Amino acid sequence: MKYPKLLEPLDLGFTTIKNRSIMGSMHTGLEEMDGGFERMAAYFAERAANNIGMIITGGIAPNEESSPHGARMSNEEEASKHRLVTDAVHQADPDVKICMQILHPGPLANNPQMVAPSAVKSRIARHVPNELDKAGIQKQIDDHVQCALMAQKAGYDGVEIIGSAGYLISTFLVQKTNLRDDEYGGSYENRMRFALEIVEQTRAAVGEDFILIFRIAAMDMLEGGMSWDEIISLGKALEKAGVTIISTHFTWHESAVPTIATMVPRAAFTSVTGRLRKEVSVPVITSNRINMPDVAEEVLARGDADLVSMARPLLADSAFMRKAIEGREDEINTCIACNQACLDHTFSGKLTTCLVNPRACHETILNYDPVNDAKRIAVVGAGPAGLSYATVAAERGHHVSLFEASSEIGGQFNLAKTIPGKEEFYETIRYYNRMIELHSIDLRLETRADAESLKREGFDHVIVSTGIKPRTPDIEGINHPKVVSYIDVITGAKPVGQKVAIIGAGGIGFDVCELISHAGPSGAVDHDVFAAEWGVDFENHPRGGVTGVEPRVTKSDREITLLQRKESRVGAGLGKTTGWTHRITLTRRGVGMMNGVEYVKIDDSGLHILQNGQPQLLEVDTIIICAGQDPLRDLYDDLSAEGVKAELVGGAYEAMELDAKAAINQATYMAAAV
Repeated sequence: MKYPKLLEPLDLGFTTIKNRSIMGSMHTGLEEMDGGFERMAAYFAERAANNIGMIITGGIAPNEESSPHGARMSNEEEASKHRLVTDAVHQADPDVKICMQILHPGPLANNPQMVAPSAVKSRIARHVPNELDKAGIQKQIDDHVQCALMAQKAGYDGVEIIGSAGYLISTFLVQKTNLRDDEYGGSYENRMRFALEIVEQTRAAVGEDFILIFRIAAMDMLEGGMSWDEIISLGKALEKAGVTIISTHFTWHESAVPTIATMVPRAAFTSVTGRLRKEVSVPVITSNRINMPDVAEEVLARGDADLVSMARPLLADSAFMRKAIEGREDEINTCIACNQACLDHTFSGKLTTCLVNPRACHETILNYDPVNDAKRIAVVGAGPAGLSYATVAAERGHHVSLFEASSEIGGQFNLAKTIPGKEEFYETIRYYNRMIELHSIDLRLETRADAESLKREGFDHVIVSTGIKPRTPDIEGINHPKVVSYIDVITGAKPVGQKVAIIGAGGIGFDVCELISHAGPSGAVDHDVFAAEWGVDFENHPRGGVTGVEPRVTKSDREITLLQRKESRVGAGLGKTTGWTHRITLTRRGVGMMNGVEYVKIDDSGLHILQNGQPQLLEVDTIIICAGQDPLRDLYDDLSAEGVKAELVGGAYEAMELDAKAAINQATYMAAAV
């Protein structure tokens, strides 16, 4: 057996988890939408049918003040709706456990009714929470217990109570958010009381044969957060209070340390779980940036955890565990931790899905049904859109020829994978290479398809996914030798000097800035380097893991200025959950950022600009153009002239940004319908 630890059952005494894999909690938006329970049932059942050990749902609120308009579980009517989900999972595989997460956001609820131990506003919240009196505290405890009871009635095998992330329970635990002087504040023993009473009273209500998980912030990444001794005390007290499993979490939402972005090393935080595991006797879950079976196996083999939680990897590939069991790891569509379609959507109020798998949360809508009448299809361009279209169409039974002018597939992904912190794109290219082989796609590399040859071959359908060409802005002196394209910089085709101006501060501009300001060789981020750059002390574990620890960032040896025309803050258009990490990183490296810039001219002296109407000269020796893209449609126009009907997809269809999410989504839906 290739993954003996990952595939080993876990005996909980009253029940058994079939293996050590968990689909961790992730709110999707299905919980609130019309018809959402039917879609959620299909979403979870598909994962259950593919050998996941246990599923934990997205967060469900216990009362109105925690979620006045969102998903709640407080009465039997609400519980009855969840029967669709639990029945679907248990029908897919009776051995798969499904637990509902009880999530009370507390001061992050962002509604006028929201409550907290003290009237302390979160850095990322809009309002100051209402301070709970003792009667209010007991109500919150009672509501958690009622929520668990209703989950039990709904057919769930257990619940996970979240006591981390800056949500209600965690704000009782940390002194900076708990200013009380009664029995629920002051000493740590008092600050633990709220969490422990919830667990004790929940256990008494649901009985012994019900999985009760409590999620703690084993390292909350907060200045003045919990100390290691406090975390151990909490873990031991939770065990006595009746938890079945302790789940470890590694941040609050307001923390200034990334924990889920692609720049975070794989399994970066599991050693913290491993330390806690030595202090308690109940099973312990670890999580964060565990995205392939070998990583999970290594974590378990080291003794860092008893169970491994993988939320986004199960979005990216519902058959993750089946493929691992069957030795088909090279077929896993790996989570690249981009967050663009999952967490960015969640925190923007959009329905969650996945950049590399648009079927995620759309299982009742988007399916790859076999075709009755197979067509001969030509797909020109093996970038993200072309690869998505070709592989889905071929999977359905069409005969696909995929043309690519270069010597390798991937298109713009081949640029992305070279950016420090984006090495996971190698996995996506590996996946598509395997799909091309598996579905017998006729791949023609180093072949520049033209309208005449495509017409001559008589394809039934032609897809033009030729991508983009960099836009050249209308600036006097744009052809000066100082000026280079971002493609030439990323591929290393042109040298970059010591004084650099980057025109365009979108995603490409930030990527280029990351590349040329990066110290040391590119490659997977080292755990110790990550800890040093973000000021995390894994060895000594000061309060929150970060208190008193200064980030150690190597200043760039280049003088770099990142410019944009827009008046908005530089980087404002980047992803909600990862954009701030890029801004912080570049600022610490000494990169200058300028907005509201008008480009006047380029000459031997450098880049002449106006900012706020004032002329400035940036005395630079290299000017990198990252000013957007235009669709590359020459082939489409030639085909039209030849009378050959074709369809545009991806960047060739719309090239406002290098948006792989939109390109893959569009191509997938088109290929599913052809």
